[in-house]
Amino acid sequence: MKQASELKVFISSRNSTCDECNEYLGRKAWIFLNREKGGLCLSCADLDHLIFLPSGDAALTRRTRKYSTLAAVVLKWSKARKRYERQGLLVESEALDKAELESLADSEIRARRRERAAVRRGELDQQYVEKFAKGVRELFPRCPKGREKIIAEHACLKYSGRVGRSAAAKSFEESAVRMAVIAHIRHTETRYDELLARGYDRWDARDDVEIKVREILAQWEELDREGVQ
Repeated sequence: MKQASELKVFISSRNSTCDECNEYLGRKAWIFLNREKGGLCLSCADLDHLIFLPSGDAALTRRTRKYSTLAAVVLKWSKARKRYERQGLLVESEALDKAELESLADSEIRARRRERAAVRRGELDQQYVEKFAKGVRELFPRCPKGREKIIAEHACLKYSGRVGRSAAAKSFEESAVRMAVIAHIRHTETRYDELLARGYDRWDARDDVEIKVREILAQWEELDREGVQ
């Protein structure tokens, strides 16, 4: 298999709609371009679990990229320069944490993490997150302690395309909660991100890890269920 090219996410300068889920994303949406399917929101591109690291600190960026299995360059069109310019990287949060430990003094690390935590709190409806987390725990009683909160926060961020922001999720339908848990398992318990980073189509990558996902779902549920998509 040939080496995969660098993944790219574009900040749209016009009103956009995801070509897969058909959700209206508005202006300044973050779009992943798929050669066959067109422009995808981060959720449909399976990049919505990554966090944004702005450009500016070359050493931190270099270290984070080294530790992040899956990453994508974020680009924005410059009207003045008539070209796309790099805004930063989408990276795994664990990779950024590790890179910061190597790059910054303890006080600087705490300050930067407080800043990110404050931004994240602003993007979350805490009452809604708690209800979503409760739904995860009810459906998956054997889910490791604390994971339900992590799953709910990722699902409910106020970005277009998050599974937790869908109409089904807002009524706490089982299917939406289940989708969020499956997405979490793919990214954290399998080699799914590694496959995406190597250039696999996401559906091929999902097929590759489906058995592992089903095994973990069975472990987290009281009874085996079906329906991984």
